Amino acid sequence: MDILEIMVQLVAGLGLFLFGLQMMASGMQKAAGDKLRRILEVLTSNPFLAVMTGIIITVLLQSSSTATVMVVGFANAGIMGLSQAVGVIMGSAIGTTVTAQIVSFNIDAIAIPAIGLGALVNYYGRKRLHKYLGQAVLGFGLLILGMTIMSDVMKPFKDVEAFQNMLVAFSDIPLLGMLGGAIFTALIQSSSAAMGVIIALADVITIEAALPLMIGTNLGTCITAVLASIGTNLAARRAAVAHVSFNLIGIIVIMILLQPFTYLVANYLGTEVARQIANAHSVFNIFTTLLIFPLFKYFNLLVKRIVPGKEVEVRTGSKYLDRLMQKTPAAAIGAVRKEILHMAGIAQEMVHEAAEAFLKNDPKRISHVNQMEEMVDELEKEITIYLSELSQHSLTKHQSRAVSRLSLAVNDIERIGDHAQNILQLAEIKMGDKLPFTEEALSELKELYPKIESMMEKAITAFEREDVELAREVIKEDASVDDMEKKLRNHHINRLNAKKCHPHAGVVYLDILSNFERIGDHTKNLAEILVE
Repeated sequence: MDILEIMVQLVAGLGLFLFGLQMMASGMQKAAGDKLRRILEVLTSNPFLAVMTGIIITVLLQSSSTATVMVVGFANAGIMGLSQAVGVIMGSAIGTTVTAQIVSFNIDAIAIPAIGLGALVNYYGRKRLHKYLGQAVLGFGLLILGMTIMSDVMKPFKDVEAFQNMLVAFSDIPLLGMLGGAIFTALIQSSSAAMGVIIALADVITIEAALPLMIGTNLGTCITAVLASIGTNLAARRAAVAHVSFNLIGIIVIMILLQPFTYLVANYLGTEVARQIANAHSVFNIFTTLLIFPLFKYFNLLVKRIVPGKEVEVRTGSKYLDRLMQKTPAAAIGAVRKEILHMAGIAQEMVHEAAEAFLKNDPKRISHVNQMEEMVDELEKEITIYLSELSQHSLTKHQSRAVSRLSLAVNDIERIGDHAQNILQLAEIKMGDKLPFTEEALSELKELYPKIESMMEKAITAFEREDVELAREVIKEDASVDDMEKKLRNHHINRLNAKKCHPHAGVVYLDILSNFERIGDHTKNLAEILVE
């Protein structure tokens, strides 16, 4: 077998392993559904619970990288504070060792049956849960098959002098091995996959050479959280730094104690190298957690010192709704009005941020808009349920009409948020595909958008003050926006006919016009509710 054939098979094995890992994680996530998000939001109220939650979530996700990215996202959304994030990060470090433990056993024989069973359940299962579980089993089978291929391909390297010299270098210069493991893990962005490759080398590698590589995977896995934190707020950046700091502290301590640690692993943590590597991985992460957990408060202070600044609290969910108020419908309706104004303000900001992202090619606004989209959707559900419960109480005719009108207002504001999300997606397409827009087209959008922004500002003010005259102004302005949208559409068609416009960019331009016009329509609906 020549070197080219070996490399092809090695890459094929790694590809199967990565694809299987991704498929297994995807199936597990789909089977668990949105409960994972709720677990992270709710069960992180104290450090111990946060650690346990991190373990559970990472075992279910089969990816510490995914878990830490979720943590960064929640921190960016204001759902999770630094203490909660640190606890989950500690737990995820322990949870990720489960994959290494599983693949370290000699289970090559179950790869093909798992692929067959998983495929049958995935393709012929009637319930979605069964299909998702089948996908997870299929992914697990592919993962094991990929590891088997890598292990078989690497066996001849045992007698290759250059490979032996590299392993000796890793044994003699552990820092070199640690950096190699970190770089490899950063490149494939999965510590579980990196550990799988290291375990696949068990037949041709010594424990002295494997341990530095294993230690390096814990540093390399930080790259995913660091990338996810780019362009986010202070809380999210602190969560990413906490992840790096946590692993770095553990690495420094273990590298100092590498000789006694190697002795412990070689003599007390299994007889086969594969099991020793997996057990050492578990011991390393548990040790780091136990080392830092008693110093939890001081670790948080360290992170805040590294990333200084004042954290702005972002409150999610309703601010004003109180079910005790439902016994006094007039007060409850007043509370709903305040909550709708709160929701409208978020939707208005969504439109502004999405439009700016499109017009200025600003990707930093993307995460903020996505965060606000979740807030708007959550408020829409809470207000709708609250109004539905309120309607079951004894209401006057005037109060019943008010409840109906408020329900319509909530729906229109939620739709405005949806159109803002559409504009953001178009902005991502424009930036991702580097679509060329003519100065004339951008100038037209910059002329239309302020009219939409003005309408929204007036409609929200009219709703807040119950100003019918101002609401009538909004209704009149919508007719002007509709006329302008038709005029701009005709201008654009003329540009297309003159071949001044890129066809793909032209489609995006028309979609932007349509979404702006629909935002105007829903804003007009909000004003009409007040007039009626």
